[in-house]
Formats: sequence, structure tokens, C-alpha cells
Amino acid sequence: MIQEFISSWPLFQNTYLVGWSIALLLSLVGVLAVARDQIFIGAAMSQASTLGIALAMWIGAWIAPATLPWFHSDEFLSAMAVAFSLGAALITGGWAATDRESHEAITGWVFLGSASLSILIVSHSPHGLEEIHRLLASSIIGATRTDVWGFSALAGLTALFLAVTHRRTLLFLMDPAMAAAVGMHTGGWAAIISALLGLAIGLSIRSSGMLYTFGCLVLPALIAKNVCREVGPMFLVAPLVAVLTGAIAFVLANHYDYPPAQMTVALLSLALTIAWLFRRLRQANGMF
Repeated sequence: MIQEFISSWPLFQNTYLVGWSIALLLSLVGVLAVARDQIFIGAAMSQASTLGIALAMWIGAWIAPATLPWFHSDEFLSAMAVAFSLGAALITGGWAATDRESHEAITGWVFLGSASLSILIVSHSPHGLEEIHRLLASSIIGATRTDVWGFSALAGLTALFLAVTHRRTLLFLMDPAMAAAVGMHTGGWAAIISALLGLAIGLSIRSSGMLYTFGCLVLPALIAKNVCREVGPMFLVAPLVAVLTGAIAFVLANHYDYPPAQMTVALLSLALTIAWLFRRLRQANGMF
């Protein structure tokens, strides 16, 4: 099995490296969402990114002439995905905080509106509809060397930022009121976290699809939450779980000829089930 995986490396190395880099990136920012109990916001951002891609494809097909090639490029699709993901972050974070509606209501509105509109926009374009279905199903086959360097750099910069701001980040996540009392601009920190989530999700959705993106965002962080006693160690456990599970999943997917994205999310779901059982056992024994 391992030998088969090694033999496939020259052909699929970009796919493997991008998949692991995305898992590392999303597991880091996923801790921020899980620690603030904003898991469903990740799903809303993922769906909003899909809407951005659908709108970009519609613009390229029906509005932008052939003399404007940038509107038909992958860069434009990625830019629209990031823009709509950031927009969803601002709406679910800012609007819900100042309006009478709850975070859950605004987030649900963003998710459902984006899900329906993304299909309607490309419903008369067979290629566009196929692309949206691919994003919803998740596929990381076809990644490029540029994707490898881009996601590796973004994961590294995110890890560096969290390491430098570790204490302030933990204080904001654990006790926003205390953070404000000691002089931290909590509104600014909320915007930074929303921007990190929006950027990571918006870029990842184009390469890995919604299932893999949302799965790597929340499942490793939830596993870490059930294993760790404090938020701080979650920033180490979640990436470790994401990368190790991704490596095992890719080996199994290659051997049994299964989609690697779906295999990864399935194994992470199994690991979360085990983590839940571990926590219940620990509570029953008075260890937690």
C-alpha cells in the first residue's frame, strides 16, 4: 500500500501537497471558529465562495468580451471566491452584531441564499453547472505547483501570525470582555479573525471544493477541543490531526481508488467520534 502511494507520487505530488497544505491552513483558522462557537459560519463562507465562483463564470461567459481575458482566468475565479467569502464574514460578523437578528439567523440566510443563487446563476450553462457540482462534491485533483507554493506560504504565514499574537489571540477567544478591559480593540480582532477565515476559505474552495474545505476547517478543531483541556494546545493538536489524517487518507484513497477529499473527511469524522467517546469516558472517570 505504501509502495503504491510512493509510486503515484510523481503523478499526483501537487495534489497531495496542496491537500495537506490546505488541511494545515484550515485547521489553524478552524480553531478560531470553533473556539468562538461559530462553526456554521464556516459553512456559510464556503457556500458564499461558491456563489462568487458562479458569478465570476457568469460574468466571463455573458458579459466580459474575449478581449478581456483576465475575466476568464482562474485568478478571477479565485478573487471572486475570496471577495464573497470575506463579504460573508463581514455580514455574519458585523451585521449580526449590530442588528436584532441572531448570528444563527444571519448565517443561515447567507448559507441558503448563496446555495440557491449559485445554482440559479449557472443553471443555463452546462460547463458552469458542472463546475459548481464539482465544487460541492469536492475534488483536489489537478492542483498545480503554483497552488503548492501559494497554500504552503499562506499556511506558514498564518502559523507565524498565531505564534506572534498567541497570548492576545487566546485572551480574545476565551474572554472578549477581559480583552476589552485591558485595552484590546475587540472589534479589530474580530475583523482580523473574519478576514483570516474568509481568505483561507475563499482560496481553498477553488482548489479543494466545499466538502474538503468545511471538513478540514471544523473537524480537526472539534477533535482538538474534545482532547485538549484548554484552547492553547488546540493550535498544535488540530494541525497535527489534520495533516496525519490527510496523509493516511491519501494513502488509503490511492490504494482503494477512492476520492481523496471524501476519504479525508470520512476519517476525520471517525476520529471525531472517537474523540467524543474519549471525552465521555474521561468525564465518567472524573478526569475532566
